[in-house]
Amino acid sequence: MTGSRRGIIFALLMLCAVLSLAGTDLILPAVPALPAIFTTNEATAQLVLASYVAGTAVGLLLFGTLADHVALRTLVVSSLVVFAIASVACALSPDIWTLIVLRFVQGTASAAAPVFGPAIIRQIFSEKAGVRAIGLLGSVESLVPGLAPILGVLLLARYGWQSSFELVGVVAMVAAALILVLGLPQQPKAVGAQGSYRALLLNPVFMRYALSQAMTLAGLVVFVFGAPAVIVGTMGGSLDHFIAMQVCGVLGFIVAANLTSRFAERWGTERIILVGTAMALASAVMIVAYALAGGNDSTLLPALFLPMNVGLGLRGPLGFYRGIVASGPNSARGSALIVFFILAMTSLGTLVAAPLINQGLWTLGAVTCGIHALSVGLLVLLPKMPEPK
Repeated sequence: MTGSRRGIIFALLMLCAVLSLAGTDLILPAVPALPAIFTTNEATAQLVLASYVAGTAVGLLLFGTLADHVALRTLVVSSLVVFAIASVACALSPDIWTLIVLRFVQGTASAAAPVFGPAIIRQIFSEKAGVRAIGLLGSVESLVPGLAPILGVLLLARYGWQSSFELVGVVAMVAAALILVLGLPQQPKAVGAQGSYRALLLNPVFMRYALSQAMTLAGLVVFVFGAPAVIVGTMGGSLDHFIAMQVCGVLGFIVAANLTSRFAERWGTERIILVGTAMALASAVMIVAYALAGGNDSTLLPALFLPMNVGLGLRGPLGFYRGIVASGPNSARGSALIVFFILAMTSLGTLVAAPLINQGLWTLGAVTCGIHALSVGLLVLLPKMPEPK
């Protein structure tokens, strides 16, 4: 495969990944307007977000299974077409419950990108280039939550709440047409007992990378989800402080994610994975220590939170890539399980942290610290993949 063709395929994978995230982040600004539009309450309107996430979780497992039976290009193109149709249908929804059901369908279709993207990257790039590609993909994905809502606000103000759905629908159809014409590398078939989720769940090497990856990312996201309430409600800060924390964190992640392959080449993949995971834990420990010492200045949070992002940037591309390699020919299911674990750990951590947030920074930090400690423990206890010679 030529370098230009690899670049085109990778660009299409990034576009599909951005679409998957935009299904939440681009739509987010329109959600507060939905109760008035559909004559409903705020709690019901929030189900528009929850149903998309639930659909994504179902889609992860569904596409991981279908990969053994349906051609990769057919699956990806079909998922994009369904995503596009569901998006346009959302814009035409006559009531809130129709919109909620369609959002579930849209979320299910959106799961193809996280399932097949990493596996395709492994096929078309060498290990070193693959880690860099996943790092670049993660960098682009990290920008979406910050930039997509801004575009969503502009679309909402100028064209109405339907415009965000219409935009992702049109972009999805364009992506589907491009992939249909250009094609994708064929997914290797899993054979025998390897072609099952059970085989992966019983594989300690795969679980080492999958669960530690999920917990490192989930720990960070749980802190981000709880930070606005803690900063404004208990620290006397403002959302400007939260934005500053996020900007510093995203920049730190992007720099680390794009340097990690060089560090791994020099010091070894396993060492960088462990260092990044330990750095994320150290950041959470510093946050808890600062809070327990009486610290309540939200302007210091960017400095305390930055190492958590750098740690994820260092270990994220390497850990995800190793998880895909550890899944062998069962890579579609491997990708699906890793992302499914991330969703599950984030949801569980958020549920644990939610009732404790009003007690201040130390409780949110403690939950985050516990998640990161489990991630480090998994790396220490479970067997690792041998370094290539």
